[in-house]
Amino acid sequence: MGNELEQKLVFFGCLFAAIILHEISHGVVALFFGDDTAKKAGRLTLNPIPHIDPFGSIILPAMMTLAGLGAFGWAKPVPVNPSKLRNTRRDMVYVGLAGPTTNFLLMAASAFAARLAYHSISPSGTFIYDLPLVLQLLYWFAYANLLLGLFNLLPVPPLDGSSLVERALPEAWLPGWYKYRQYGFLVLFGMVFWLDIFTPIIRPFQDALFRFIFIS
Repeated sequence: MGNELEQKLVFFGCLFAAIILHEISHGVVALFFGDDTAKKAGRLTLNPIPHIDPFGSIILPAMMTLAGLGAFGWAKPVPVNPSKLRNTRRDMVYVGLAGPTTNFLLMAASAFAARLAYHSISPSGTFIYDLPLVLQLLYWFAYANLLLGLFNLLPVPPLDGSSLVERALPEAWLPGWYKYRQYGFLVLFGMVFWLDIFTPIIRPFQDALFRFIFIS
């Protein structure tokens, strides 16, 4: 039980860091395309405090992680003013996809580092909690970023994947989309917790990550 709790706490810490970096990336890309709103709000910082949503960043993901219900959480959204972007519809796609792209890059970097470290020391333990702490951190950070990146690509508001939908829709359809968007969070909760559609999506990627680091 102690090892299980330790792994959950390590994973929660990695997930929290992944969420913060995800949000910062939105503001950085928005700034690149001309919107300095996040910069002026002090959100382009690695200091986690300005990004914390007490319920979404700490309470909910901690409760779910400790209860073995998976992980779900968010940070305060980075403020973006679409009217300041050079090309609103096009640039909002880049801003939206910045988060998942950052997560996948962090996942790849930490997975490669974990693979090299694991095969260089050839540990004798058969469980993740038997590994050195640095290897545990690398694995769980890779997994947290994989989870967050895939989850945010779901085409449901307020997730980043919805920016792709908005870009693909004809402008005449956008008023109807905007009306639906306000119910996106309810739809998302239903999909994740009632229909459990995300588990079969993430599982093959999780298995592939595990094999890449520890087996292949």
